[in-house]
Amino acid sequence: MVVSTRTTESLPNAQNRYEVTRADLPLSCPMPGMSLWNSHPKVYLPIEATGKARCPYCSADFVLMDKE
Repeated sequence: MVVSTRTTESLPNAQNRYEVTRADLPLSCPMPGMSLWNSHPKVYLPIEATGKARCPYCSADFVLMDKE
């Protein structure tokens, strides 16, 4: 399941893949809007160079949708 990151509601923290845009940068996991009560420590993910990143804590994959 793919989840858009720019919503006003809280996102689930159990997705395998997230599509992000440049508006989401700098990218961190968990992202703003995600529930924090069951999350790992915040980590910033370098996605700009390759357009892809994987969280070292939860293994969620992030894909940059509007690459330059």
